[in-house]
Amino acid sequence: MLQMLSGPEFPPGRIVITANAARRLSADDITSAWRRHLRHDWGGLGAKDGREEERSLLDGCRLLSAYHSATGVRFRVISEADRSITLLLPEDY
Repeated sequence: MLQMLSGPEFPPGRIVITANAARRLSADDITSAWRRHLRHDWGGLGAKDGREEERSLLDGCRLLSAYHSATGVRFRVISEADRSITLLLPEDY
């Protein structure tokens, strides 16, 4: 089981959101997701993928989380190696 932290484990870099995601997600969805992401809550990823994200964090690699908004919209949070964060919908890739 992955440990959930009470505070951010890694400091975020620049945080951006795609125009499509900004139109479809609420401010609460956005804030909650990036906070969860920083605390190692990878959202809807399975245990195997969650363990891979933990390894990626330790190695300084790209991180991915998967969430659903309060209205059921699927979206992703991606941190690059510089820890800049992008929130986007799957169709925005």
